[in-house]
Amino acid sequence: MQSTRALKDRIFLVIKGLAMGAANKVPGVSGGVVAFVAGFYEEFIYSLQRVNKTAFRLLLNGRFKSFYRYINGKFLSLLFLGMIVSYFSVSKLLDYLIVHYELYVWSTFFGMILGSIYYISKDFKEWNRTTILALTLGAIAGISISFLDPAKENDNLFFVFFCGIISVSGMTLPGFSGSFILILLGNYVLLLVDSVNALYDTVFDIFSGNFEFIHNAVRIRMLKVLAVFTLGSVVGLVTFSHILNYILKHYKNITLATIMGFIIGSLGVVWPWKETIYKTNLEGSLILDSTGKQIIANYQRFLPDLNTQTYIAIAYIALGILIVLGLEWYGQRTRQLKT
Repeated sequence: MQSTRALKDRIFLVIKGLAMGAANKVPGVSGGVVAFVAGFYEEFIYSLQRVNKTAFRLLLNGRFKSFYRYINGKFLSLLFLGMIVSYFSVSKLLDYLIVHYELYVWSTFFGMILGSIYYISKDFKEWNRTTILALTLGAIAGISISFLDPAKENDNLFFVFFCGIISVSGMTLPGFSGSFILILLGNYVLLLVDSVNALYDTVFDIFSGNFEFIHNAVRIRMLKVLAVFTLGSVVGLVTFSHILNYILKHYKNITLATIMGFIIGSLGVVWPWKETIYKTNLEGSLILDSTGKQIIANYQRFLPDLNTQTYIAIAYIALGILIVLGLEWYGQRTRQLKT
């Protein structure tokens, strides 16, 4: 999988990382779908599962170049660079768009997932009772998750570590939204908003020469939470990649059918016509996070009326489908040029 990449390919890989990072932060959308449709999912899983005993042995022996080549470091570093930048830029833009243009954002994502279903299914020929059952179970699991009630926020570090492991499922398992799972676990705001904001504020303070934050107990606690969450995410990424690499190698058709089922099931989560339900206390007052934002509890879905806004939303669904088809065209063209 390791290969020399042209500058254009490197730039596009960072852009794909941006897309994955943004998708992972949006509840109901899976970064793994981006990897799958953009044509680098198998390389992504392959590279992650190279983080093993051999890799650590190379690292401990000081053979850093060999370690970097062994884990396909150029690919992973460019991809993760895009994801990190996304969390402090593109995802902020998405937060703004969801607040001000919620219907059209969800419509675009809905279209992208429809396009993803087409992309994955068009070349899948191995339909039989086993793969149909896998597809059905995957869809049922995806739909069932969207109707679960969220838990309460919990900053226990062991639970945060577990959340880190679970949250990266959306990167390794297309159709399985890690950020939506964090909503159900009650820790979406804590881990993807408050702790990230704490890191952003800390970096800004350090560059400004202000180190007063070391006396801020809340800030230090948030940084500990983010560190443990990140560690759990790394452990989850490596663990899931080893499992998925094995099942893709030995049960590829069943795995692809299950992934299609998950993606079909996730349509319920990103259904554009829904009302956001926010968390309230016992008195019925809204609960706000540390930045003053309302905390999402879940969504109530409904059928749309036929009006101008609905027709515009349908146009955005078509745009989402076209985005995926464009990614597919680019992926095919890139592969043809390399052969």
